[in-house]
Amino acid sequence: SRHEQPIAPNLMDKAPVPTGPNQIWVSDITYVRTETSWLYVAAVLDRWSRRLVGLAMAEHMESSLVEAALAQAVQSRRPSAGCLLHSDRGSQYASATYRTRVAKAGLRMSMSRAGNCYDNAAMESFWGKLKTELIHRQSFANPAQARCAIFEYVEVFYNRRRLHSALGYTSPVDFENQNN
Repeated sequence: SRHEQPIAPNLMDKAPVPTGPNQIWVSDITYVRTETSWLYVAAVLDRWSRRLVGLAMAEHMESSLVEAALAQAVQSRRPSAGCLLHSDRGSQYASATYRTRVAKAGLRMSMSRAGNCYDNAAMESFWGKLKTELIHRQSFANPAQARCAIFEYVEVFYNRRRLHSALGYTSPVDFENQNN
């Protein structure tokens, strides 16, 4: 977070536990090594159901990466105004274009305290699962191969079949279907 962009206040401290979809979203970026280069992955996760609702991948970490993940989340979920969107203090999340997109979508922006990953624990937990269950089990020849594997992990396995103890041992999709 060594940049001159504005930092949003941390609203997660006072946020109630979500009771339904699209109340609190968390977001972050991670990276995946391939044999030829790095692949950067940005995601948006609904904290209530643990469902990944936005996903973008690129060979760069520019703000357009997180903007693409946000655009996918907004388009697929159409959240009501006031949905809390939490991230770290990275320059991509603090960029003017990202902040404009957040405001246009009617979302409330929140950022973690400096050096504090606990506010974004649900997102960090997702990254841990992705890396343990997929990334660290194989090598990828190139970013295209990693991209396909990550997309399949998210859309075929994680959102639809992976059981979560926090959701009564149901998948995020089943949890949403049972509770909507």
